[in-house]
Amino acid sequence: MIKSTSFLRHALCLSVLSALSVSVTAFGDESSAQDALPSLTLDLKNVTVSGLSSGGYMATQFHLAHSDWVKGVGVIAGGPYYCAQGDITTALAQCVSKVEGEINLEALNEKAKQYETEGKIASLSNMKDAKVWLFHGTQDTRVIAPVSDLLFEQYKLWTDTQNIAYINDKPMAHLFPTKNNGVNCMKSESPFIGNCDYDAAGAMLSHLVEDVSTPDESLSGQIHSIDQQKIAGSDAKTLASEGFVYVPESCAQGEPCRAHISFHGCNQYADAVGDAYTTQTGLNEWADDNHIVVLYPQTKKSLFMPLNPQGCWDWWGYADNNYANREGTQINAVKQLLFSLNKSNGSNNG
Repeated sequence: MIKSTSFLRHALCLSVLSALSVSVTAFGDESSAQDALPSLTLDLKNVTVSGLSSGGYMATQFHLAHSDWVKGVGVIAGGPYYCAQGDITTALAQCVSKVEGEINLEALNEKAKQYETEGKIASLSNMKDAKVWLFHGTQDTRVIAPVSDLLFEQYKLWTDTQNIAYINDKPMAHLFPTKNNGVNCMKSESPFIGNCDYDAAGAMLSHLVEDVSTPDESLSGQIHSIDQQKIAGSDAKTLASEGFVYVPESCAQGEPCRAHISFHGCNQYADAVGDAYTTQTGLNEWADDNHIVVLYPQTKKSLFMPLNPQGCWDWWGYADNNYANREGTQINAVKQLLFSLNKSNGSNNG
């Protein structure tokens, strides 16, 4: 028999995950994997990251963990760093679809300072010159505006304001906005990519990366599959077997390229939406013409402990207590995935 407290935590976990996103699309037999991953020459000292919802929370966590070499972050529908404070009940009460009471932003920032002192995140001074792009749709009820506003306030304490863009005036639901891909922009439904007549990927990368060019409509590159379990070992225990990488032709041919990590949201992992997230956000088009390799790490759902039935990234502590710093298993796993792509990966030990 399950104890009542355990049952309550299971129920709360399901509730907060459902608040972030709800429906799941069956994954067919399609595969995004192409031929063997080519040898790449990546700039691992100027990495950018981004994510939607739980992936947005993870993008911020990854940014703080490695701000010595992660120089820019884009967050769609995310909240402040360490909002959940390692507690699913707090996540549900304050960090998603409602804010009960007042979120103590000072306490969250103190946690970041504590981690900095303990050497669990990079120096917060690195954040001063970071590029930050934040987005919240006015029709988003999964992660409400006051939650995203607090992330904006938090970054303003760390980062020069001229380096921060916060777009919060567009009538869009809880999804990744695109120019013409995906579902009705007013509905938060699978695969949570919206036909919004707004190129969020382009707006974000144009802010995070200097001198990017507007892409043409053709793609030169390919999506490759990587073995997350083989690369990251035990750190990847809560991740899927496969992750994905988009490699432009120029990068495959050996030209030096930048790296971007894109974290999907809940119910956007590959077994739920197929290749939708890795092909429809618009990131690949911008990456293709601007010499950027895009890493799409993948979670997996779990109906057992650690409970993660909707395949979210860990922003409340289901994987381990260090989920929000660089000793966390998911953060460490994704770092290993990124560094494994580079043929000279020993050049950066961040």
